[in-house]
Amino acid sequence: MLIYGHRGARGEAPENTLAGFHRAIAAGAPRVELDLRLSSDEELVVIHDETVSRTTDGRGLVAHRSVAELARLDARRAGPAWPDPQPVPTIARVLEEFPELQHLQLEAKPVDAGSRALMAGRLAALFRAFDLHERATVTSFDRELLRAVRAADPRIALGLVTDRARPEPLNTALALGARLLVLNWKLCSATRVRAAQAAGLQVSAWTVNDDAEARRLHALGIDSIVTDFPTRMVALLHGLGAGTRHHPRGAS
Repeated sequence: MLIYGHRGARGEAPENTLAGFHRAIAAGAPRVELDLRLSSDEELVVIHDETVSRTTDGRGLVAHRSVAELARLDARRAGPAWPDPQPVPTIARVLEEFPELQHLQLEAKPVDAGSRALMAGRLAALFRAFDLHERATVTSFDRELLRAVRAADPRIALGLVTDRARPEPLNTALALGARLLVLNWKLCSATRVRAAQAAGLQVSAWTVNDDAEARRLHALGIDSIVTDFPTRMVALLHGLGAGTRHHPRGAS
């Protein structure tokens, strides 16, 4: 079972910030999940919400601010206290700053129909520029966006994110040609996880912060968990004497 830091290390450092990704790596979790949106100048920036209001000292829509404007914000508003200001970074900055990241779940947030091709094109360009095909998966709740990414670059590994049991997520993921199924932990029944793995999918559970739930999922043989507390979960995994499972290229 692999550990992914959720939005870096959301429970230990400001989410989706350079500090958070550094914290995850320092905890022994060189795999992270993060969120991507488009800035007003059509660059991929790392932030979860549609607006900057919850996580930064600014107001308004992410899509109405440029990369330069987002970089001047301080993204310490949500989560644990942190001593140093943290800008909203671009994904390019994250990849440049942390070449040691072994794998990333890049969650592309839903976009309107008119922006799907643009988002997909930016993701395809990112994968080419940073040679990401072997160490990143584009995940999303937005099935149409995943289809657009597949059209832009069929080599990009896709992951369906869902917290709904209907329609059956396994069938949806297979129809999309996904390699990864990212399930809310409540959906991770033994039957569903084993069926997905038997069909050739990797299965990742989010957001797993409870030790007992992590032990259950480990016993189930899940491929990875996404957690706000990578330090604690890495320690728990070591305590279980867990080895690292083999993962196909381009998956989790």
